[in-house]
Amino acid sequence: MIRLMLVGVRVEVPTNQPIVLLREDDGQRYLPIFIGPPEATAIVYALQGMETPRPMTHDLFTSVLDEMSVQLQQVIITELHEGTFYAEIEFKRDGTTHRISSRPSDAIALAVRATEPVPIFAEESVLDEAGVPFDAEEDEEQIEEFREFLDQVSPDDFAT
Repeated sequence: MIRLMLVGVRVEVPTNQPIVLLREDDGQRYLPIFIGPPEATAIVYALQGMETPRPMTHDLFTSVLDEMSVQLQQVIITELHEGTFYAEIEFKRDGTTHRISSRPSDAIALAVRATEPVPIFAEESVLDEAGVPFDAEEDEEQIEEFREFLDQVSPDDFAT
């Protein structure tokens, strides 16, 4: 497995389709995953530390896990099949580890809400198939542009 870093969420132009963007920690590839607007909003809210008047679904699930003393251990993007990414969420409770199937976007939305950092991994075969190489010099400029985008984006930008 290859550890990834969450770069953020952006909107693909001209389709206005949200993408969660991950990058290899020690590598040269990005992993872009198209996601739905509700999941994009959930991730952006958490990244920006925004609170809603009522809990969103991912907030509710995080509260349930906390109340049940369940710790989110890691997110693993396990496969890419016919254009669809699959993931698993690994939990630990009372010393026992459990894995459940998840969409990557939901798993990431939970991970960014955890009180302790939750690592995100992808199977090497997923990055081999869908990873996009990047140039390190161009990368810094693109990351800065992306940070500026995140500072200005509003969850309403993801509404359909």
